[in-house]
Amino acid sequence: MIRTLLLGSFFALSIVLLLPWLILWTLLTGKPDLMYEMAMKAVRTGNRIVGIRVHVEGFENIPPGACVFVANHVSNADPLASIPSIPRRVAILIKKELMRIPILSAGMRRAQFVPVDRSDRESAVGSMEIAVRYLKEGISFAIFAEGTRSADGRLRAFKRGGFSIAIEAGAPIVPVSIAGTQHVLRKGNWKLRAGDVTVRFGPAVDASAYTLDRRAELQARVHALVAAGLPPDQRPLEPSAPPERTAESRP
Repeated sequence: MIRTLLLGSFFALSIVLLLPWLILWTLLTGKPDLMYEMAMKAVRTGNRIVGIRVHVEGFENIPPGACVFVANHVSNADPLASIPSIPRRVAILIKKELMRIPILSAGMRRAQFVPVDRSDRESAVGSMEIAVRYLKEGISFAIFAEGTRSADGRLRAFKRGGFSIAIEAGAPIVPVSIAGTQHVLRKGNWKLRAGDVTVRFGPAVDASAYTLDRRAELQARVHALVAAGLPPDQRPLEPSAPPERTAESRP
């Protein structure tokens, strides 16, 4: 538990001592970029302190402009490894309960993170509409499309919300395959372990080529691409549907 306490203490100090000044800077300038950059540096530093070694592959697959980064989810360490690896500022769909954390919640609001209340359909729809608007304004999003952590580490079915957002905004989806975090921090266990994590960006899929009526096809295509980037012990037992050949994938 020493690593867990060390990382928690480092993040707590960063939030209390540094974040208020960055929030103030954001209020004065109207730009959250410096706050976001410093937050990502703090997360990367925290990873190094506890021995989480993150290896990133596939930067060349990330198109310019706003994207939706769709990742698998097996551990609470996934955001620590994947979000700082994305080479641009991203917003995140987060549980509304996280907005109760003092200071941190103010920073997340300024960074345009979007809280989601899954128990309230009307509120959830409103959150999706906000995300679409942000995407159209040029802000990328990172989404853990399974909705919750996989119990056995294998890729589960994707929820549809993130795909609806991408289709309505006409934004490309970048598949993100995260491998190794289940060994660093297991589900249901708060004991951090040192280890290697790989974050792999797969070929982007143009969501503007799909309609909401074809959302299931888009989900299947992205699911297959995320699965292809995972090691065998994290792939679904049932093979993913083969990627659909759409205009952007044909020679």
